[in-house]
Amino acid sequence: MKNTPPHLPIPGSRWRGLTFRLFAWVIFPIIILLFVATFGSFALHQQEMRAMVGILDERAVRTAASAISEHLNSRAASIYGLSLRASDGSPADHILESSTALKTDFDAGLAFFSPGGELLAKSHWVLPALPPILEESLGRASTEPSFTSFQNSITGEHIIFITAAESPDAPIVVGALNLSTAVSSTLNESLGAEEQITINLIDRDGRVLFGAKKISPTLIDAALRGESGSTYIQSEDGEHVIAYSPISHLDWVLILEEPWAAVASPTLTTTLITPLALAPVLLLALVALWFGARQIVQPLQNLETRARTLAWGDFYTIQESVGGIEEIAKLQNTLIYLAEKVSDAQSGLRSYIGAITIGQEDERRRLARDLHDETLQSLIALNQRVQLAQINNKDDVVAERLAEIENLTGETIRDLRRVTHALRPLYLDDLGLVAALDMLAREMQESAAISVSFQCLGSERRLAPETELAFYRMAQEGLSNVIRHAGAEHASVSIAFSPDTISLSISDNGIGFIVPESPAEFAPKGHFGLLGLYERAELISAKLDLRSKLHQGTELTVTLSNSKA
Repeated sequence: MKNTPPHLPIPGSRWRGLTFRLFAWVIFPIIILLFVATFGSFALHQQEMRAMVGILDERAVRTAASAISEHLNSRAASIYGLSLRASDGSPADHILESSTALKTDFDAGLAFFSPGGELLAKSHWVLPALPPILEESLGRASTEPSFTSFQNSITGEHIIFITAAESPDAPIVVGALNLSTAVSSTLNESLGAEEQITINLIDRDGRVLFGAKKISPTLIDAALRGESGSTYIQSEDGEHVIAYSPISHLDWVLILEEPWAAVASPTLTTTLITPLALAPVLLLALVALWFGARQIVQPLQNLETRARTLAWGDFYTIQESVGGIEEIAKLQNTLIYLAEKVSDAQSGLRSYIGAITIGQEDERRRLARDLHDETLQSLIALNQRVQLAQINNKDDVVAERLAEIENLTGETIRDLRRVTHALRPLYLDDLGLVAALDMLAREMQESAAISVSFQCLGSERRLAPETELAFYRMAQEGLSNVIRHAGAEHASVSIAFSPDTISLSISDNGIGFIVPESPAEFAPKGHFGLLGLYERAELISAKLDLRSKLHQGTELTVTLSNSKA
C-alpha cells in the first residue's frame, strides 16, 4: 500500500475543508436566521393581524354608523322641509302631490296630522292602523325632527317614523321608511357585501332592529355612552372580533362581528415562508445591486456632479473619466463634445458681450462727460446768476421767486451729479477702485433706508481699467439688488487684496432666497440681476460664489486671480 507523504496535502482536502467551514460558519447560520425570522414573523404576523383587524373593524363600524346617521338626518331634513311648507298654509294633499320624489326615500309612506293627532292626508301609507307609539310621538312633536321605531306585527319589519312640526300649532309631518331597506343600502355602500361579516343594529333596550344575533348588554351600554371600540370572543369557528359604535342623535348601537383569522387567507400565510425560497434570489439581488451601484449609480453620480460644475462654466472637470459601463462612457463623451461646443460658443458670445459692454461704457463715459462739462456747468452758472439777481433785487415777491429758482437749481445740480456718477464714476479713473467703492457705499446709504459699510483688506493696488470697472459695476448691481429685494437693515461691501487673488464680497441680513442650481436657471426664475453679475464675472474670468438661506441673508463673492487681473 502506497502512503502519502505527510508533508503533502491530500488533493482536494483544502477545498473540502473551506467549503465545510463556509457552510458551517456562514451559510448554516444564515439558514438558521432565515428559519427564526420566518417562524418568528409568522407568530408576530398573527398577533399583529389580530390587532389590525380589530382596529380596521372599529373604523369600519364607526364609518358605517356615521353613514346611517347621515342617511337618516337627510331624511329628517326632508320631513322638516315639508313641515315648513305646511306651516305656510299650503294644503297637505297639494304638498304630497308635489313631493312624489320622496316616495323612494319614505317607502312606508308620508302623512300629515293635525296638532291633535287627526290624520289630514297620507300617501302610500302601508300601515292599516296608527301604532300607539306613533300616537305618543305625535303628542310630543317639536320643531326638531324625532325618530321612533316600530315593528310591524304583520310583516315583522321595523318601521322608522320621523316626525316634525314647524310650530306647536302647525301640522305634524310623519315620514315612514323601512329600516331594513335604508340600513342595507347604506351598509352595502360603507362595508360592502362580505359573507363572513355579521352586522346588528340594536336599540337601547336590547331589541334587534337589524340583524338576528343577540349581543352582550355590556357592549350596548358602552356604545350608548358614546364609546366606540372592539373586543374579541371565542366562537365555534375560532376567535371573532366584535366592533361597536353608537349612532349619533339616536339611542342605537351598530355592531360588526367577523372571524379575524378569515382575513389572513392561506395565500397570505404562505407568503410568510417565502424568505426561505427567496434566499438565493436575495443573494443574486445583492450581487446585482453591488454591480449596479459600482458600475452604474456611482459613475452617474460622479457624472452628475461634474455636469453641475459644467453649468457653472468649468469645462475641464467633465473630461476626467468617471468609469462605469460603456453607455455611461458614451454619455460622458457626448457631454465632453457638447462642453467643447458650448465653450466655443460662449467664447464668441463673451467677446460679443464684451464689445457691447465696452461700447456701452464708452457711451456712458461720453454722456457723463457731456453732462458734467456742459449741462452741469450751465446749471452752476445759472445758479450764480440767480444769486447775483437776489443781491440787486429790492422787491420781496421777486426775492421769494428767485429763492425758489435757486433751490430748484441746486436740487437739479445734485441730481445731475448723482446721475453722472451712476453713468460713470469719474473718481474711479482718478482715485482707484477702493475709493470708488467707498463712495458707492456712502451714496447707497444716503439714498436708501439701510446702513451700508465698506472695508478694504490687504494692500491696495491698481488693476486694469476694465477690471476695476467690472468690479465697480458688480458692487453697484449687488447693492441695488439688496435695496430692491432683500428687505435688509444692513449691507456690507468689502474688497480683499492678497498675493494670489482679489475678492469682492457683498453681504446683507435680509430675507434670503433659494439659490438656483445653475446659471441657466437665473433668467427663467427672474434673477436677471444675478445673470448680469455672472456675465460680468465671466468677462474678466472671475469666479462668482453665491450663498443664501431663507431668513438668514445673502453673501455674494467675486474672486479674481492675480494672473488674470
